[in-house]
Amino acid sequence: MTRVIHTGQALVDVVIEVPDLPARGQNVMATSVTDYAGGAVTVLVAAARFGAHCVHAGAHGTGPHGDLIRHALADEGIGLSAPPVAEHDTGICVVLIEPSAERTFVTTLGAEREITVESLATSAPRPGDLVCVTGFSLALAQTGEPLLAWLRTLDEGVVVVLDPGSAFAGLSVAVREEMLAFTDVWSSNLEEAADILGTPDADDLAAVTAAVAPLLRGDAITIVRDGASGCAVLVDGETVVVPGFPQTPLDTNGAGDTHTGALLAEVAAGTDWVEGCRRANAAAAIKVTRRGPATAPTAAEVDAFLAGRS
Repeated sequence: MTRVIHTGQALVDVVIEVPDLPARGQNVMATSVTDYAGGAVTVLVAAARFGAHCVHAGAHGTGPHGDLIRHALADEGIGLSAPPVAEHDTGICVVLIEPSAERTFVTTLGAEREITVESLATSAPRPGDLVCVTGFSLALAQTGEPLLAWLRTLDEGVVVVLDPGSAFAGLSVAVREEMLAFTDVWSSNLEEAADILGTPDADDLAAVTAAVAPLLRGDAITIVRDGASGCAVLVDGETVVVPGFPQTPLDTNGAGDTHTGALLAEVAAGTDWVEGCRRANAAAAIKVTRRGPATAPTAAEVDAFLAGRS
Protein backbone atom coordinates (compact mmCIF):
# COMPACT_ATOMS: atom_id res chain seq x y z
CA MET A 1 0.00 0.00 0.00
CA THR A 2 1.30 3.44 -0.96
CA ARG A 3 1.84 5.63 2.09
CA VAL A 4 1.84 9.41 2.56
CA ILE A 5 4.80 10.25 4.82
CA HIS A 6 5.36 13.80 6.08
CA THR A 7 8.76 14.99 7.31
CA GLY A 8 7.70 18.53 8.24
CA GLN A 9 6.93 20.33 11.46
CA ALA A 10 3.80 19.37 13.41
CA LEU A 11 2.97 22.49 15.41
CA VAL A 12 0.16 23.70 17.63
CA ASP A 13 -1.64 26.57 15.90
CA VAL A 14 -2.90 29.11 18.43
CA VAL A 15 -5.59 30.66 16.25
CA ILE A 16 -6.73 34.12 17.35
CA GLU A 17 -9.57 35.88 15.54
CA VAL A 18 -9.15 39.68 15.60
CA PRO A 19 -11.26 42.52 14.18
CA ASP A 20 -8.07 44.02 12.70
CA LEU A 21 -4.33 43.85 13.22
CA PRO A 22 -3.15 46.30 15.89
CA ALA A 23 -0.82 49.15 15.04
CA ARG A 24 2.75 48.54 16.16
CA GLY A 25 2.94 48.79 19.94
CA GLN A 26 -0.84 48.83 20.32
CA ASN A 27 -3.48 46.34 21.51
CA VAL A 28 -6.57 44.78 19.98
CA MET A 29 -9.25 42.66 21.64
CA ALA A 30 -9.58 39.17 20.13
CA THR A 31 -12.98 37.67 19.45
CA SER A 32 -11.82 34.06 19.97
CA VAL A 33 -8.75 31.91 20.60
CA THR A 34 -8.42 28.17 19.99
CA ASP A 35 -5.53 25.69 19.97
CA TYR A 36 -5.37 23.33 16.99
CA ALA A 37 -2.90 20.72 15.77
CA GLY A 38 -1.44 22.24 12.60
CA GLY A 39 1.53 22.31 10.26
CA ALA A 40 2.26 18.85 8.87
CA VAL A 41 -0.80 17.55 10.73
CA THR A 42 -3.07 19.43 8.33
CA VAL A 43 -1.69 17.62 5.26
CA LEU A 44 -1.80 14.24 6.99
CA VAL A 45 -5.35 14.67 8.30
CA ALA A 46 -6.59 15.61 4.82
CA ALA A 47 -4.87 12.59 3.29
CA ALA A 48 -6.17 10.25 6.00
CA ARG A 49 -9.75 11.49 5.55
CA PHE A 50 -9.40 10.58 1.88
CA GLY A 51 -8.39 7.06 2.83
CA ALA A 52 -4.59 7.19 2.64
CA HIS A 53 -2.26 5.30 4.99
CA CYS A 54 -0.34 8.16 6.64
CA VAL A 55 2.80 8.47 8.77
CA HIS A 56 4.38 11.47 10.48
CA ALA A 57 8.16 11.15 10.32
CA GLY A 58 8.95 14.48 11.98
CA ALA A 59 9.75 15.16 15.61
CA HIS A 60 7.18 15.72 18.37
CA GLY A 61 7.67 16.93 21.90
CA THR A 62 7.06 15.80 25.45
CA GLY A 63 4.47 18.09 27.02
CA PRO A 64 0.96 19.43 26.49
CA HIS A 65 1.59 20.63 22.93
CA GLY A 66 3.15 17.32 21.96
CA ASP A 67 0.21 15.54 23.55
CA LEU A 68 -2.22 17.59 21.44
CA ILE A 69 -0.32 16.62 18.27
CA ARG A 70 -0.25 12.93 19.17
CA HIS A 71 -3.95 12.85 20.05
CA ALA A 72 -4.91 14.63 16.82
CA LEU A 73 -2.94 12.16 14.73
CA ALA A 74 -4.19 9.14 16.67
CA ASP A 75 -7.80 10.27 16.22
CA GLU A 76 -7.30 10.00 12.43
CA GLY A 77 -5.39 6.71 12.54
CA ILE A 78 -2.10 8.40 11.58
CA GLY A 79 1.10 6.81 12.83
CA LEU A 80 4.20 8.50 14.26
CA SER A 81 7.40 6.71 13.36
CA ALA A 82 9.83 8.46 15.73
CA PRO A 83 9.63 8.48 19.55
CA PRO A 84 8.90 11.74 21.42
CA VAL A 85 11.76 14.15 22.08
CA ALA A 86 12.54 13.94 25.79
CA GLU A 87 12.08 17.03 28.02
CA HIS A 88 11.22 19.41 25.17
CA ASP A 89 7.71 20.33 24.06
CA THR A 90 6.39 21.02 20.57
CA GLY A 91 6.37 24.67 19.47
CA ILE A 92 3.43 26.87 18.55
CA CYS A 93 2.39 29.07 15.66
CA VAL A 94 0.30 32.11 16.58
CA VAL A 95 -2.18 32.71 13.74
CA LEU A 96 -3.99 36.05 13.65
CA ILE A 97 -7.12 35.86 11.46
CA GLU A 98 -8.88 39.02 10.29
CA PRO A 99 -12.56 39.15 9.23
CA SER A 100 -11.45 38.90 5.57
CA ALA A 101 -9.88 35.49 6.50
CA GLU A 102 -6.40 36.97 5.87
CA ARG A 103 -3.79 35.36 8.13
CA THR A 104 -0.66 36.62 9.91
CA PHE A 105 1.76 34.17 11.57
CA VAL A 106 4.34 34.14 14.37
CA THR A 107 6.10 30.78 14.80
CA THR A 108 8.21 29.53 17.71
CA LEU A 109 10.81 26.74 17.63
CA GLY A 110 10.41 23.61 19.73
CA ALA A 111 10.88 19.86 19.71
CA GLU A 112 9.56 19.64 16.13
CA ARG A 113 12.93 20.96 14.98
CA GLU A 114 14.92 18.16 16.64
CA ILE A 115 15.09 15.73 13.73
CA THR A 116 18.05 13.54 12.77
CA VAL A 117 18.84 11.24 9.87
CA GLU A 118 18.10 8.37 12.24
CA SER A 119 14.74 9.74 13.40
CA LEU A 120 13.57 10.34 9.82
CA ALA A 121 14.73 6.87 8.83
CA THR A 122 12.25 5.31 11.27
CA SER A 123 9.57 5.98 8.63
CA ALA A 124 11.35 3.52 6.29
CA PRO A 125 9.94 4.76 2.94
CA ARG A 126 9.40 2.13 0.26
CA PRO A 127 9.38 2.66 -3.52
CA GLY A 128 6.11 4.33 -4.46
CA ASP A 129 5.60 6.00 -1.08
CA LEU A 130 4.93 9.75 -1.20
CA VAL A 131 7.37 11.62 1.06
CA CYS A 132 6.38 15.24 1.81
CA VAL A 133 8.97 17.94 2.42
CA THR A 134 8.27 21.56 3.35
CA GLY A 135 10.56 24.44 2.51
CA PHE A 136 10.29 25.59 6.13
CA SER A 137 12.34 22.52 7.11
CA LEU A 138 15.15 23.78 4.89
CA ALA A 139 15.08 27.33 6.26
CA LEU A 140 17.12 26.37 9.35
CA ALA A 141 20.30 24.29 9.33
CA GLN A 142 19.01 22.38 12.38
CA THR A 143 16.36 20.68 10.24
CA GLY A 144 17.62 21.32 6.71
CA GLU A 145 20.94 19.53 7.03
CA PRO A 146 19.64 16.21 8.42
CA LEU A 147 16.69 16.30 6.02
CA LEU A 148 18.89 16.66 2.94
CA ALA A 149 21.30 14.03 4.26
CA TRP A 150 18.39 11.62 4.68
CA LEU A 151 16.93 12.37 1.24
CA ARG A 152 20.26 11.35 -0.27
CA THR A 153 19.75 7.84 1.16
CA LEU A 154 16.29 7.21 -0.31
CA ASP A 155 15.56 4.70 -3.03
CA GLU A 156 14.93 6.43 -6.37
CA GLY A 157 11.47 4.86 -6.41
CA VAL A 158 10.37 6.95 -3.43
CA VAL A 159 8.31 9.94 -4.66
CA VAL A 160 9.48 13.19 -3.06
CA VAL A 161 6.82 15.91 -2.83
CA LEU A 162 7.97 19.49 -2.18
CA ASP A 163 5.73 22.18 -0.72
CA PRO A 164 8.21 25.07 -0.92
CA GLY A 165 6.30 27.56 1.22
CA SER A 166 7.27 31.21 1.36
CA ALA A 167 10.70 30.30 2.76
CA PHE A 168 12.05 28.41 -0.25
CA ALA A 169 12.85 31.29 -2.61
CA GLY A 170 15.03 32.90 0.07
CA LEU A 171 17.24 29.84 0.62
CA SER A 172 20.79 29.59 -0.66
CA VAL A 173 21.19 28.56 -4.29
CA ALA A 174 22.99 25.37 -3.21
CA VAL A 175 20.17 24.25 -0.92
CA ARG A 176 17.47 25.10 -3.47
CA GLU A 177 19.22 23.27 -6.28
CA GLU A 178 19.84 20.14 -4.22
CA MET A 179 16.23 20.02 -3.03
CA LEU A 180 14.86 20.58 -6.53
CA ALA A 181 17.04 17.74 -7.81
CA PHE A 182 15.22 15.42 -5.38
CA THR A 183 11.75 16.72 -6.23
CA ASP A 184 9.29 14.51 -8.14
CA VAL A 185 6.18 16.58 -7.30
CA TRP A 186 6.02 20.34 -6.74
CA SER A 187 2.92 21.72 -4.98
CA SER A 188 2.77 25.45 -4.19
CA ASN A 189 0.64 28.53 -4.50
CA LEU A 190 1.11 30.97 -7.37
CA GLU A 191 3.08 33.51 -5.35
CA GLU A 192 5.59 30.88 -4.17
CA ALA A 193 6.06 29.55 -7.71
CA ALA A 194 6.52 33.04 -9.15
CA ASP A 195 9.06 33.87 -6.44
CA ILE A 196 11.26 30.88 -7.27
CA LEU A 197 11.15 31.95 -10.93
CA GLY A 198 12.11 35.52 -10.00
CA THR A 199 8.87 36.87 -11.53
CA PRO A 200 6.90 37.97 -8.44
CA ASP A 201 4.22 39.77 -10.47
CA ALA A 202 3.44 36.82 -12.76
CA ASP A 203 -0.25 35.96 -12.84
CA ASP A 204 -0.54 33.47 -15.74
CA LEU A 205 -1.20 30.26 -13.81
CA ALA A 206 -0.52 27.86 -16.68
CA ALA A 207 2.64 29.67 -17.79
CA VAL A 208 4.09 29.78 -14.27
CA THR A 209 3.34 26.08 -13.76
CA ALA A 210 5.08 25.15 -17.01
CA ALA A 211 8.08 27.33 -16.13
CA VAL A 212 8.65 25.61 -12.78
CA ALA A 213 8.75 22.09 -14.25
CA PRO A 214 12.25 22.29 -15.83
CA LEU A 215 13.72 23.12 -12.41
CA LEU A 216 12.70 19.70 -11.05
CA ARG A 217 13.91 16.13 -11.39
CA GLY A 218 13.07 14.27 -14.60
CA ASP A 219 9.41 14.33 -15.63
CA ALA A 220 8.25 15.83 -12.34
CA ILE A 221 4.61 16.69 -11.70
CA THR A 222 4.02 20.40 -11.08
CA ILE A 223 0.95 21.76 -9.29
CA VAL A 224 0.43 25.49 -8.71
CA ARG A 225 -2.63 26.72 -6.79
CA ASP A 226 -4.35 30.08 -7.10
CA GLY A 227 -6.88 30.12 -4.26
CA ALA A 228 -10.52 30.06 -5.31
CA SER A 229 -9.50 30.11 -8.99
CA GLY A 230 -8.28 26.52 -8.69
CA CYS A 231 -4.91 25.18 -9.80
CA ALA A 232 -2.84 24.15 -12.79
CA VAL A 233 -1.12 20.79 -13.09
CA LEU A 234 1.63 19.79 -15.49
CA VAL A 235 1.84 16.07 -16.16
CA ASP A 236 3.39 14.24 -19.13
CA GLY A 237 4.42 17.58 -20.62
CA GLU A 238 0.88 18.99 -20.71
CA THR A 239 -0.42 21.78 -18.48
CA VAL A 240 -4.10 21.66 -17.50
CA VAL A 241 -5.90 24.41 -15.59
CA VAL A 242 -8.39 22.87 -13.16
CA PRO A 243 -11.06 25.38 -12.06
CA GLY A 244 -11.77 25.91 -8.37
CA PHE A 245 -15.01 26.26 -6.43
CA PRO A 246 -15.22 29.79 -4.98
CA GLN A 247 -16.71 30.03 -1.49
CA THR A 248 -17.21 32.78 1.05
CA PRO A 249 -14.19 32.06 3.29
CA LEU A 250 -14.40 31.79 7.05
CA ASP A 251 -10.81 30.63 7.66
CA THR A 252 -8.26 30.05 4.89
CA ASN A 253 -5.61 28.69 7.29
CA GLY A 254 -4.70 25.19 6.08
CA ALA A 255 -6.45 25.37 2.70
CA GLY A 256 -3.27 24.75 0.71
CA ASP A 257 -2.22 21.89 2.99
CA THR A 258 -5.70 20.37 2.70
CA HIS A 259 -5.36 20.53 -1.08
CA THR A 260 -1.98 18.78 -0.96
CA GLY A 261 -3.14 16.04 1.41
CA ALA A 262 -6.33 15.30 -0.51
CA LEU A 263 -4.47 15.24 -3.83
CA LEU A 264 -1.77 12.87 -2.60
CA ALA A 265 -4.36 10.51 -1.13
CA GLU A 266 -6.22 10.47 -4.45
CA VAL A 267 -3.03 9.73 -6.38
CA ALA A 268 -2.03 7.05 -3.86
CA ALA A 269 -5.39 5.38 -4.56
CA GLY A 270 -4.81 5.42 -8.33
CA THR A 271 -6.67 8.61 -9.36
CA ASP A 272 -5.05 10.51 -12.23
CA TRP A 273 -3.46 13.86 -11.40
CA VAL A 274 -6.01 16.07 -13.15
CA GLU A 275 -9.02 14.44 -11.52
CA GLY A 276 -7.10 14.38 -8.24
CA CYS A 277 -6.64 18.15 -8.53
CA ARG A 278 -10.35 18.66 -9.16
CA ARG A 279 -11.20 16.73 -6.01
CA ALA A 280 -8.46 18.53 -4.07
CA ASN A 281 -9.89 21.88 -5.23
CA ALA A 282 -13.25 20.79 -3.81
CA ALA A 283 -11.64 19.70 -0.52
CA ALA A 284 -9.93 23.09 -0.15
CA ALA A 285 -13.18 24.88 -0.99
CA ILE A 286 -15.00 23.03 1.79
CA LYS A 287 -12.12 23.60 4.24
CA VAL A 288 -12.21 27.42 3.94
CA THR A 289 -15.79 27.38 5.24
CA ARG A 290 -14.60 25.76 8.50
CA ARG A 291 -12.60 27.15 11.40
CA GLY A 292 -9.24 25.58 12.20
CA PRO A 293 -6.38 24.31 10.02
CA ALA A 294 -6.91 20.53 10.17
CA THR A 295 -10.62 20.58 9.29
CA ALA A 296 -10.45 18.84 5.93
CA PRO A 297 -13.56 17.11 4.60
CA THR A 298 -13.80 13.39 3.98
CA ALA A 299 -13.84 11.89 0.50
CA ALA A 300 -17.58 11.26 0.94
CA GLU A 301 -18.17 14.95 1.72
CA VAL A 302 -16.31 15.88 -1.46
CA ASP A 303 -18.43 13.39 -3.42
CA ALA A 304 -21.57 15.13 -2.14
CA PHE A 305 -20.10 18.59 -2.86
CA LEU A 306 -19.24 17.66 -6.43
CA ALA A 307 -22.59 16.01 -7.17
CA GLY A 308 -24.28 18.17 -9.77
CA ARG A 309 -21.16 20.30 -10.34
CA SER A 310 -19.52 18.17 -13.03
